[in-house]
Amino acid sequence: MNKILYDKIMEAFASVLPITAIVLVSSVILVPVPAGTILMFLLGAALLIIGMGFFTMGADMSMMPIGEGIGTQLMHSGRPADSSHPVRRVISMIFSLFVIIVISFVIGLIITIAEPDLQVLARQVPLNLEGLPHWIESSMVLVITVGIGVGLFLTAAVLRVVFKIPLSILLIIFYAITFIVLFWTPESFIPVAFDSGGVTTGPMTVPFILALGIGVASIRGDKGSQDDSFGLVSLCSIGPILAVIALGIIFNPETPPVSINEAHSPETTRAIAMEFTGEFPHYVRDVVQALAAIVVFFLIFQFFTKRYKIKQVKRIGVGFIYTFIGLVVFLTGVNVGFIPVGQFLGAELAASPLKWLLVPFGMLVGYFIVAAEPAVHVLNKQVEAISSGAIPQKTMLTGLAIGMAAALGITMTRILLKIDILYILIPGYVLAIILTFLVPKIFVGIAFDSGGVCSGPMTSTFLLPLAMGVCKGAGGDIMKDAFGVVALVAMSPLIVIQIMGLVYRIKTAKARPLDHILTAEEAGEIIIYE
Repeated sequence: MNKILYDKIMEAFASVLPITAIVLVSSVILVPVPAGTILMFLLGAALLIIGMGFFTMGADMSMMPIGEGIGTQLMHSGRPADSSHPVRRVISMIFSLFVIIVISFVIGLIITIAEPDLQVLARQVPLNLEGLPHWIESSMVLVITVGIGVGLFLTAAVLRVVFKIPLSILLIIFYAITFIVLFWTPESFIPVAFDSGGVTTGPMTVPFILALGIGVASIRGDKGSQDDSFGLVSLCSIGPILAVIALGIIFNPETPPVSINEAHSPETTRAIAMEFTGEFPHYVRDVVQALAAIVVFFLIFQFFTKRYKIKQVKRIGVGFIYTFIGLVVFLTGVNVGFIPVGQFLGAELAASPLKWLLVPFGMLVGYFIVAAEPAVHVLNKQVEAISSGAIPQKTMLTGLAIGMAAALGITMTRILLKIDILYILIPGYVLAIILTFLVPKIFVGIAFDSGGVCSGPMTSTFLLPLAMGVCKGAGGDIMKDAFGVVALVAMSPLIVIQIMGLVYRIKTAKARPLDHILTAEEAGEIIIYE
């Protein structure tokens, strides 16, 4: 086995082991789980580990080089031609901006439609959009709507880097608009809108967008370019929220009562194998559709720019194969093995006298499950590289884990007490925005990117079913109470990571005067000696 691939799989094993142990212990101590369901969970965990190993290696080889290359080439192509004639220069500048806008929008739309997480969420949201032809599925309308939102806001994010607009200003403007238009949004549609913003930034989009940001910022080459390389994911998370809110306002869709499927327990090993093999072709199709648009875009990009050499193209091609294998295995394992356990544990605990144990249980699951998100490792690696080791991967992972634990604790409390999600989201985002003015600039981009990264496939395929199970057991409204878990998961790192940045700024401020005094004393000693 390839040594790098082996290391990736072992990293995935170390990440998934804690959550697997938590579920197994809970099935013995808290809620007895049928043996067939547990065996499916264990097989799903094994597939998850293998899939994550292949995916992370594939992302390193394909998605990140493509994103960075397109970002760099985009800025080169978007530069206005030097001309002494003022009219020609203005025309050139307008054309350059047009190129940047069109390509950014197309990239955002294609990558989002290809995002497996979004497909999973869309199939779980029942919508009745009046006026649509019968042959158009509501789930596809939701996917395209989210894609348009990402395309528009990826364009805004790239232009922000080009024109050096502070990220905090755009965040204030767009979140203010978001919360204002909520007054006209159907109440049951609000959690779905915020969840759409979270699942958009999944295993396909995050590596690409992060690398795109680094490529765009690298061309500037000024002092603040590295800080501005982060923030693209955060802005791309706002676009879907506004787009889906607009969809709700225009159509005012009816959302019928949502029911969840009863968990079943296969009685034989053959039946368990059939559960996985029966779903396997479905995820092969989904991933083929997801990767096809990206592969076609890459081939067109390479044809016109000739940016990559033959050896690099072959390496990227192999990376696509690894990515394909990883995503198919990952999604099959998580969807087939994890969803039934999540729903069963949530429903049984919520209906028992031990229902308040769901709060610490959720926090424990949240703390460890963040390490099982593939995109989290991509972000942490990028942060350590761009900060030259000043922000280690371990520190980032700890901060994200704390944020995820807080999100799950709040989610379980909200479901059990049936608290309106806006009572949590509005104060949370206000605090996050205030912190943007108090922390170093780079922490703002990292924090808001982290919010989108944490809400990946593990959130939509394990935590959402867990929340739906809890909601069912507690007798709540699944559309209003269960949906929204992704939104809270996406919000909490915004606060936690920026608090880390605030601590960093305080420590740095204390260290500087001390360094200055020591330097002066040393200088005085040298003068006296001479």
